[in-house]
Amino acid sequence: MLADKRVAVVVPAHNEEILLPETLAGIPDFVDRVFVVDDASRDATADRARTAAVSDPRIELVVHERNRGVGAAIVSGYRRAIAERIDVTCVMAADNQMDPSELATLVEPVASGSVDYAKANRLFTGQAWELIPRHRYLGNAVLSLLTKIASGYWHVADSQSGYTAVALETLERLDLDRIYPRYGFPNDMLVHLNIVNARVHDFPSRPVYGVGERSGIKLRSVVPRISWLLVKGFFWRLREKYVIRDFHPLVFFYGLGLLMSAAGLGLGIALIVLRALGHGITAATGVLVALLLIFGSQFTLFAMWFDMESNKDLK
Repeated sequence: MLADKRVAVVVPAHNEEILLPETLAGIPDFVDRVFVVDDASRDATADRARTAAVSDPRIELVVHERNRGVGAAIVSGYRRAIAERIDVTCVMAADNQMDPSELATLVEPVASGSVDYAKANRLFTGQAWELIPRHRYLGNAVLSLLTKIASGYWHVADSQSGYTAVALETLERLDLDRIYPRYGFPNDMLVHLNIVNARVHDFPSRPVYGVGERSGIKLRSVVPRISWLLVKGFFWRLREKYVIRDFHPLVFFYGLGLLMSAAGLGLGIALIVLRALGHGITAATGVLVALLLIFGSQFTLFAMWFDMESNKDLK
């Protein structure tokens, strides 16, 4: 327990027989329950968890018969925590890339009730550029920007960090079945948290790499897939939060901004093509394109500003 609150750690694991034992051994003593979710591993991950459970009764193994994705594994752990009425539930990856000494930093603000969801941010430190592989750093930066827009949490960065802590009451308000079940879960989780007006805060975290972890992530496929997920999440959030649950005029600003920007861009491309084919273009047409792009960007920026103001209390 910490601050008189029961604490659980969910450890999603897929083919992590090498690093899982070290990860479990490092979990602090104040943690009451550890849910290792084996997502249909093909190696001895489940056996390693069972062995660890012999000496550590806090550990419980949950097995997926088929591979459902890291997000689905986390949700399975969340459901066990809800069933046992755990006050604060954390997530630590099984690859030993999350410093267990930082766990209390995430748990304490959630246990005290000052935030509903705490997450690690590896980009706070000046060492991030040197320690994180460059291609992953750049991919993270792109997805973090898109996640800010999609989720409405403009103060949150390092969207790919899965080192988190969440309050029981917040978990119970979420539709866990709807959250994206694979890589991209942390991004979609933030979108869903914004819908329920959860207070989210970043905490500095030390990047950990080079401990023997194996990454099967291919950014050339992951970034486009998650980007499309965030586009859909953005429009879903606007509908749920600003139309259905509590109407806000920023939907008009976003609508007009996107419509005028698209019209201006389309017309501008058409004019360039016509010009390249030797057709004449009137000055009025050029002015129309410029006005569409200017007003489109203005409306969009005003919508973003309204969104930031609406979510400034969710810190």
